[in-house]
Amino acid sequence: MSQLNVGLALIGGLVLLLSLGTGLLRSRGYLPSEQMVAVLTGVLAGPVGLDLLELTRLGDPVVVLEQVARLTVAIAVTSIALRLPPGYYRKHARTLAVVLGPVMVYMWLASSAVAWVTLPVSMWVALLVGAVVTPTDPVLANTIVVGETATDNIPERVRYLLSSEAGINDGAAYPFVFLPIFVLHNGPDAGVVQWITRTLLWEVLGAVVLGAAIGAVSGRAERLAHSRQFAEETSVFTVAVALTFAVLGFVTLLGSDGILAVFVAGAAYNWQADPSDEVEAQRIEEVFDRLFTLPVFVFFGMAIPWAEWAALGWAGVSLVVGILLLRRLPAFWALRSAIEPIDRPAAALFVGWFGPIGVAAVFYATLAVRETGSELPWVAASLVVAGSLLAHGLTATPLTYWYGRQEEADPSA
Repeated sequence: MSQLNVGLALIGGLVLLLSLGTGLLRSRGYLPSEQMVAVLTGVLAGPVGLDLLELTRLGDPVVVLEQVARLTVAIAVTSIALRLPPGYYRKHARTLAVVLGPVMVYMWLASSAVAWVTLPVSMWVALLVGAVVTPTDPVLANTIVVGETATDNIPERVRYLLSSEAGINDGAAYPFVFLPIFVLHNGPDAGVVQWITRTLLWEVLGAVVLGAAIGAVSGRAERLAHSRQFAEETSVFTVAVALTFAVLGFVTLLGSDGILAVFVAGAAYNWQADPSDEVEAQRIEEVFDRLFTLPVFVFFGMAIPWAEWAALGWAGVSLVVGILLLRRLPAFWALRSAIEPIDRPAAALFVGWFGPIGVAAVFYATLAVRETGSELPWVAASLVVAGSLLAHGLTATPLTYWYGRQEEADPSA
């Protein structure tokens, strides 16, 4: 019980301080990434710091971190699904097909190649590590595209592109992760067959169908109740959280991809629900981004495998630098003409750089540890997550202002 109270005091105090102190820090012209502050808080409170709280005292650290990350990603993708206009997916289907097709496959293969070159692992383990760090993190992406600074400097078309990609590809990374897992367990032939029949046909396709059905029915019911005044006024925040937890739990119990189902359900709900709710949906961003997402970064800080990182040496440094530079930027630059919102070189560079790696990678890394029994996916992925937090956290504000100046210099491009 004391550990629970320490955790409540630590996380509640952190959210309170960040909520009250953000304005002061902005007025002084200095605002560090809130996620970086949360990670440092976890390091300070964890076993290498003051030893106030340790994941082992809450249960199996891998299981605890996996479940906290799973809930956090689910909440984040729901936030994105509610923020995007209902007709966005149909209108930009061609762009999303490019981003979720060739671009995402490139991101997987490029990350895997870096892992294979820098780490002493087999090809299939490298493909697993690459799959774990493939998805664009919805939590960190939200911090880049949400807020006054982003609204003033990043065009809506670019913000929506980053959000939609981050929302969809977290669930879409699921088959990339499970292909190497099945092959490592069963060999190439049997593994690929199991991957097609189980992962693609049920866990992915089933998640899309279930999520769409639940979200559409919930949205239609909300619209009907609202129009006929059958129900009391209900906060979009309450509905969003309830829908997220219900879909995540139900679809996961059925053995399907819960994260993908949650995003599809949120999009379907947004398509069918009362349009007047969109205004309130915009107000839940701060609650999502702080109260529901900061705890996982505190836990991440407590779980950092410092000794294993040190054992990697320069191979670990090369892994981080290689993935950050090669995982995403070359694909967006090469395919910029096929991605509609990218209408200038500055947009290609901005979108190509800001594909942060975060909570989604933590979730898939801990899942991979549980499925394979190897700690390597967690050691490698956690190091890349830390590198992404540092690199993208430090560059988010200056590059956002830089991009805004490019837009002002040539608004017609």
